[in-house]
Amino acid sequence: MSYRIIGDSCTDLPDGLRKDEHFKLVPLTLTVDNTVINDNLSFDQKDFLKRIRESQGCPQSACPSPDDYMREFDYNGDIYVVTLSSGLSGSYNSAELAKRLYLEENPHKKIEIIDSRSASVGQTLISMKLKELIEAGHRFDSVIKKINEFRDGLKTKFVLESLDILKKNGRLSGIQAVICNVLNIKPIMGGTSEGTICKLDQARGIVKALISMAKMIERDVIKPYEKILAIAHCNNRERAQYIRDEILKRVPFKDSVIVETAGVSTMYANDGGIIVAY
Repeated sequence: MSYRIIGDSCTDLPDGLRKDEHFKLVPLTLTVDNTVINDNLSFDQKDFLKRIRESQGCPQSACPSPDDYMREFDYNGDIYVVTLSSGLSGSYNSAELAKRLYLEENPHKKIEIIDSRSASVGQTLISMKLKELIEAGHRFDSVIKKINEFRDGLKTKFVLESLDILKKNGRLSGIQAVICNVLNIKPIMGGTSEGTICKLDQARGIVKALISMAKMIERDVIKPYEKILAIAHCNNRERAQYIRDEILKRVPFKDSVIVETAGVSTMYANDGGIIVAY
């Protein structure tokens, strides 16, 4: 079976899928002060976090160009692209433009661009589901229909030590400011159905915020025995294991996976951040 699943580099894949020949990641670029960093296999998380801590400015990300995507379309098989939410990044629009340009020269090529309406492990679960559907023998049109249904049922939540970078980059427009640092208030955030970010709740301290998130998941999950719980952590695997155990005590998910954030997710989650999708 000939296919390729392309994700932008906010797709935090487990090691096994990073090595799978069917998966390709197209890197975004990150800028801290005057240093430009490619979010690829050479990404050094510890160095990046150190640069953020020492910087007086705000780190920035830039989406892949259409050419970056088009290079990965040169493959003898069906193409599926999973991008960061179009409500958070230009990656989806860049991939759509790449598709239009490529199809002008290759009109019979099958390419689908999937707006994850999520990020990080939300993209991961969509990529994993694509692989499952394709290898179960579904044809291209059927895969597209089923993956859109899967995407529409996906939920993403996260708890961060700090919202500073999200605020500075304009990803939290419309959300009321919260006094995080002085009172140690940790907001529980979530993705909307449109792919933007909303505040769900808040708690005093990171542990209480994580427990609150686990209880929310218990309340809103549908048919967990059919779903995988995916958790991404930024430089804190112990915290990821803690929240996984707290969730699984409450909810009988079919399976669970823990991954480490790559560059883009690291920039927004920052040190200690936890992202959950299911």
